[in-house]
Amino acid sequence: MSLDIHGNPCESLAVWVNPLIQALGGAWPQKPGSATFPFFGIQPVIVDEKGVEIEGECSGYLCVKSSWPGAFRTLYGDHERYETTYFSAFPGYYFSGDGCSRDKDGYHWLTGRVDDVINVSGHRIGTAEVESALVSHPQCAEAAVVGVEHEVKGQGIYAFVTLVEGVPYSDDLRKSLIMTVRKQVMAQEATCLLYYIEPKPYDPLSVEILHA
Repeated sequence: MSLDIHGNPCESLAVWVNPLIQALGGAWPQKPGSATFPFFGIQPVIVDEKGVEIEGECSGYLCVKSSWPGAFRTLYGDHERYETTYFSAFPGYYFSGDGCSRDKDGYHWLTGRVDDVINVSGHRIGTAEVESALVSHPQCAEAAVVGVEHEVKGQGIYAFVTLVEGVPYSDDLRKSLIMTVRKQVMAQEATCLLYYIEPKPYDPLSVEILHA
């Protein structure tokens, strides 16, 4: 994604878990949207469902295979929860809870929380998948997705969207955004409701609820 900062065009980059994997400007070539490479001394690995490390170009679960400076050692008053949350899924590794892809050049691409899943009519849909689909629409600048209770389908999808500057919200655009999501990540019968967020400086009170 391109940004304009004080009149200077810049590319946005990803940073994972401040700053285990990060795009260090000037240290190596950047790829917009990628977290690039691990910080010095960090040993991230991508594992499959069985906890087996995957080499080369791949997708899987992002873990860290050894300790690092700044790693927290417990949760106050609940060490059992600490061990269960971060070390039980893949014994011997710290599990971040994130999915990750690594390209042929070794760059890391975070794909979202693997436990952040919405169950719509039996379809398990990751919130990151829906968000990625929405922002792939040429008129959608940003999106955030949450699950809500639904009497018939179990859960429904609520999406908060910010449009590209100068693009007006309309019912036709709402339908186009929903169809983009349905085509890319979910079944036609799944429910998706949109909240349009007026583009303003980041103010959590600026949400304007329009028709679903």
